[in-house]
Amino acid sequence: MMELTYDRGTLLLLGMASPMTSGLDPKAWPGVVWDPRVDAYRVPAWRYSEVLGRLERAGVAVVDGVDTWKDWRVYGWREVALRPYQAAALYAWGAAQRRGLVSLPTGSGKTWVAMAAMAQLGVPTLCVVPTRVLMHQWCSVLGRVYDGPVGVWGDGRRRLYPVTVTTFESAYRHMAGWGQRFGLLVVDEAHHFGQSTRDLLLEMSAAPARLALTATPPEPGPQAQRLEELLGPRVFRARLADLQGQYLADFHRFTLVLDLSPAERRAYDLEYGAFRAFYLPYRLQHPGGTWADFLRVATRSDDGRRGLAAWRASRRLLAFHETKAAALQWLLARHAERRVLIFTPDNQTAYRVAAHHLVMPITCDIGRAERARSLELFREGRLRTLVSSRVLNEGLDVPEADVGIIVGGTSGTREYLQRLGRILRPAPGKRAELWELITRASPESWRVRQRELTVGAELPTPVLEQVAPERKVGGQR
Repeated sequence: MMELTYDRGTLLLLGMASPMTSGLDPKAWPGVVWDPRVDAYRVPAWRYSEVLGRLERAGVAVVDGVDTWKDWRVYGWREVALRPYQAAALYAWGAAQRRGLVSLPTGSGKTWVAMAAMAQLGVPTLCVVPTRVLMHQWCSVLGRVYDGPVGVWGDGRRRLYPVTVTTFESAYRHMAGWGQRFGLLVVDEAHHFGQSTRDLLLEMSAAPARLALTATPPEPGPQAQRLEELLGPRVFRARLADLQGQYLADFHRFTLVLDLSPAERRAYDLEYGAFRAFYLPYRLQHPGGTWADFLRVATRSDDGRRGLAAWRASRRLLAFHETKAAALQWLLARHAERRVLIFTPDNQTAYRVAAHHLVMPITCDIGRAERARSLELFREGRLRTLVSSRVLNEGLDVPEADVGIIVGGTSGTREYLQRLGRILRPAPGKRAELWELITRASPESWRVRQRELTVGAELPTPVLEQVAPERKVGGQR
């Protein structure tokens, strides 16, 4: 007879102090260590099902003090209607022992797959999401199919119920006390895990059922392996091309390749040259060094700090220069009757765009009430343009948007697909457009070429247009 208990994010195996008397040696099991402070074996909570299975197969009688969530049955779910691909994703997850990652394009309804899984299991469920905005959106959507109270932990609220939504940061701080309360763990935007300290919140949960959701799963490698270990394998994937036209809006992609003005080019070359003067010798000495390694080295010397300052100045020049401002003005006039989302590389550029073109910014600095009001005006059509850097990237529901403009081609594949997904919510007769403004002979154009090697197989080829500052952009200088 032995006892399995939960202790601050880990499990304790009590009553099996000696392998000689028990015939088992848990130290040979993955993740198990002997803790002399409590005279018991200790193992990360996420291995709960694995440890329990090993003990049962060995014929050991177990007093399970971990599965307190089994005492609860969650009622109040209404029928969740699923599209065929969503039903297939749910089936594949169930066939994989209710552990795994579902990859669906942004805008295709990943949340509905999760709610169907929650209704099907009927067990206490914790949903973790990356942002407060997305947390409130999940609560709103849950209210459509669940009649019980929805717990919220984050953004000043602390309510824990059998169905609770929280942010990554709140879960990271409190999972040590929650880890045995939930039988299902739903992780939205799961690509954030697998390579950071946030992984600890997944390790501290004993939930045997785990559903990971993402539009952009990591490529094969260490991160993907770690995600599979903590959440389960990828069990289902649908591409944009599979859903476009029927479940997602049709769309076109356009890329405007813009030149800096002569004065801006001289300023850019000066700043970027000062950065390269420090960066290139570093690369020769540290060929395997990461950008984080470079930052640590650069901040330790005056030359390095001057190089970083020059790099930041060059990025500001590329982010929103004269030709981009003219091109954006032309695009806004061209789409004056449509709902437009403008994406920038950072908040500073978002505010520059907002001031230059008199459009509403949506950033992390904007209060919740003001942000909600702006989004409501956008949905009603009384506000037709929003500009943001990151807030609109993941999950935020703006189905009325049908034009996206990326001011700067510095986004990677994941961010690009997320931004495209923001304008693909289906509507009768909708045909979305995604425009990207990039600067010739700059890191922007190089990153776009690299990204297209990845997304080119899934998306229609973008229409390229070369625009110099001497040429008119839509009739404007």
